[in-house]
Amino acid sequence: MTGRVPDGLRHTGAAPGLRAYVEGATRVLAEAGVGSPRHDATALAAYALGLPRVELVLPPPLPEGFAAEYAALVERRRSREPLQHITGHTVFRHLTLRVEPGVFVPRPETETVAQLAVDEAARLVAAGRAPRVVDLCTGTGAIALSVATEVAGSEVVAVDLSDEAVGLARHNAGAVAPPGTRVVQGDVRDPALLAELDGRVDVVVSNPPYIPPDAVPTDPEVRDHDPDLALYGGGADGLDVPRAVLVAAARLLAPGGLLVMEHAEVQDAAARAAARATGAFTDVRTVPDLTGRPRTLVARRVAPAGVGDSPA
Repeated sequence: MTGRVPDGLRHTGAAPGLRAYVEGATRVLAEAGVGSPRHDATALAAYALGLPRVELVLPPPLPEGFAAEYAALVERRRSREPLQHITGHTVFRHLTLRVEPGVFVPRPETETVAQLAVDEAARLVAAGRAPRVVDLCTGTGAIALSVATEVAGSEVVAVDLSDEAVGLARHNAGAVAPPGTRVVQGDVRDPALLAELDGRVDVVVSNPPYIPPDAVPTDPEVRDHDPDLALYGGGADGLDVPRAVLVAAARLLAPGGLLVMEHAEVQDAAARAAARATGAFTDVRTVPDLTGRPRTLVARRVAPAGVGDSPA
């Protein structure tokens, strides 16, 4: 931080009110290419004031030093540091989760993925069962903790390879999840990962890294701040890690268990082909996100040869 007040936040004469500061910050952020300038300007104002939100119709009084603190926050966002890194949290579905540099920031489109896992777990609870749910490549724990908090009686295990992600997910689990929710460190490519749950899981859900090596994200917030480990899926098509998720899901899921996996909108056909190629899944389909883009693979585990009902 250079200490320079962005031009859009300079004022003369009487001290401005909060609305004027937010309007100035909105112009600064818009000129910097931030996609949601007014939302971010308002969120930064609330953060500077120590409030969960602010209403500009009836703005609160501004404490001494607000102008300098707010200008510093806006400058960080103007340089395209993610809003979530500045405020230290994000909202995902019904949860407020801690966010830290070095861990992938969950996106709103992944809420659709979580919804599919929540719906399946809730269906099983309604049928009198206690569903087992495994979230692979959990990051902040957003999907796993959504299931754990929205579906009472579910048994949830979240897995990630990254030290930073595991630590953060454990913190978030401790803050919001019911007792018994587990966060473990492990590699989805490890054939022994969660071996004690082989054939005993009802839902495997994942938002794995899937970006191909030649598809570097254009948004600085993603390209410069999200960790490569959480972005690039490996292989020429970016699907090496997603294919490992398919293998792990085939091993972990009980017959009839559901797989839900996010992917890029250009990978829907390849993801379906990869799922079918395992021979372990039926009812393989793609579910669109809220904008209609094909972003999620859904499939059911078929019964392996000689296997009958789901294990208890």
